[in-house]
Amino acid sequence: MQPLSELPVAVGRSIRGVFTDIDDTLSTDGRITSEAYIAMARLRSAGLLVIPITGRPAGWCDHIARMWPVDAVVGENGAVYMRHDDRARKLKKRYAMDEGERRRNQARLASIGERILREVPGCALASDQPYRECDLAIDYCEDVAPLSLAQVDRIVALMCVEGLTAKVSSIHVNGWFGDYDKLTMTRVLLREEFAVDLDAGRNDYAFVGDSPNDASMFGFFPCSVGVANLQRFRGRIDTPPKYITQRQAGSGFAELADVLLTGR
Repeated sequence: MQPLSELPVAVGRSIRGVFTDIDDTLSTDGRITSEAYIAMARLRSAGLLVIPITGRPAGWCDHIARMWPVDAVVGENGAVYMRHDDRARKLKKRYAMDEGERRRNQARLASIGERILREVPGCALASDQPYRECDLAIDYCEDVAPLSLAQVDRIVALMCVEGLTAKVSSIHVNGWFGDYDKLTMTRVLLREEFAVDLDAGRNDYAFVGDSPNDASMFGFFPCSVGVANLQRFRGRIDTPPKYITQRQAGSGFAELADVLLTGR
């Protein structure tokens, strides 16, 4: 990983949009700081697309799409996107699975969650689980005492045995049925809502994140950036980002915004 300061100025000026993780990328110690929020607003005011790509639940995405200075949001690690059409005053939603399949999976996910809670002492269902429509989130350090890496790996293993796709974020282990991820739904969003072929235009966008569940995005975008606290996962991210900020979490996101806005 190279310091973000080594990003060529011409590359920074060519970026048309920023995709960003939320937890420990935009947020700092669990909160969105004014610095990070203003950085989002500055990027959008400069004409860049700003789109959070998060593991957080669909219920949160409704609020984010309506209220934040963003153009859309991808939630539950790629299970859904939402975009608020300001002119039509309508929230648009797009799921990776139809409603019937989502409902059938919910009971199965609840049963798997119960097994994990029994077999991995100290973990818990994520506090935002009631607002999820497609995945299971197991808290390993947000509202519980931090678990060991071995315990986190055990949660992943239990999910995989049950046939789930399992990904580790900075606070949760998320599991879901299906082969979608953050990148697959980002492609769909850009094509359907912005008429952009992301495979052809990947050089026009930056992604910033902080944890293993961001690996598909890090690997896809040439301008991929980790905030400094990503170092805690060194060796556990299949594809690390190309660049890394000096500052951590929300301050690291603001650092990226400053770099991208230089000279515009």
